[in-house]
Amino acid sequence: MPASTSPAPSPSALDHTRSSSRAALVIYHEHPHWFRPLFAELDQRGIDYEAIDARAPFFFDPAESVRRYALFFNRMSPSAYLRDGGSAIFHTLNLLAHLERVGTRAINGLRAFTYEISKARQLTLLAALGLPGPRSRVIHRGADAPAAADGLRFPVVVKANVGGSGAGIVRYDSLGKLTEAARAGTIELGLDRVALVQEYIPARDGYITRVETLGGNFLYAINVFPEAGNFDLCPADACQTKEGAALERTATSGCLIDAPQRGLRVEAADVPNEVREACERVAQHSGIDVGGIESMIDDRDGSRVYYDINALSNFVADAPRVIGFDPHARLVDFLEGELEAAHR
Repeated sequence: MPASTSPAPSPSALDHTRSSSRAALVIYHEHPHWFRPLFAELDQRGIDYEAIDARAPFFFDPAESVRRYALFFNRMSPSAYLRDGGSAIFHTLNLLAHLERVGTRAINGLRAFTYEISKARQLTLLAALGLPGPRSRVIHRGADAPAAADGLRFPVVVKANVGGSGAGIVRYDSLGKLTEAARAGTIELGLDRVALVQEYIPARDGYITRVETLGGNFLYAINVFPEAGNFDLCPADACQTKEGAALERTATSGCLIDAPQRGLRVEAADVPNEVREACERVAQHSGIDVGGIESMIDDRDGSRVYYDINALSNFVADAPRVIGFDPHARLVDFLEGELEAAHR
């Protein structure tokens, strides 16, 4: 069934007073545009699904034991609060717990989502796996930021614990600037009032590497070249190759017609086996079925630093041109396999 991508949410979703005769596959999201390529691939194959906008008014009964869906694909974004969807983030956390209790197979389910909405927890996982992350301190009061920065090399960034799309990241070039902001009460802690004080890592050659995984296995890797001073590295918004050639801007290419015109550039990357294996371990230990892990080479000493784990994976725009294949086709192959397993 065709999915609506209208930005205006409509009442529906998990209101259990409605009919239970629904599609076996649910795509649960809150962004009106990011998932057009996924919907297009599902429509092309004639796969029945229900697209649920997380911003729509709905409720669920935590005591109910009926499994309404065979497969629930969680595409909730931690940056939803930038689009007036902050309450839906925490609602989703409880919803996933309920769905898994009644036996629903959730893609990027409860465990994965707890990592998606906590950058502090992501760093804890990296440390547990022996993977180097940026030196960081976790705070819950802006006034504590200067003391937390003791022993860190400047510049530092203060990064919201619940982030996404580069939101809630501010760079401070000196202890004096950080102290001034703390005294003025202008340090923002983010949606859950928790933040990281973290060393700013200068990326060697000006790019970060993002490894995408599917089903806990390596899918592809890209290098992303951000605009100076911009922390938003969403690959679906990257509309240029490394050389500056424009990527296709259509409703189904991933590089959307209405995406922001930015200087973000991308190229396919051939990463070492140890990086592939490290990213697979992260995906498997976090329970992330579909996701991206980001790292960079620290230009100060040449070491690789892993710094971000993404359960909401927006594949690179115009993927066949950039990486040589369409990852949405692979994703739908995966979903079909999970649907078959859920029906056994």
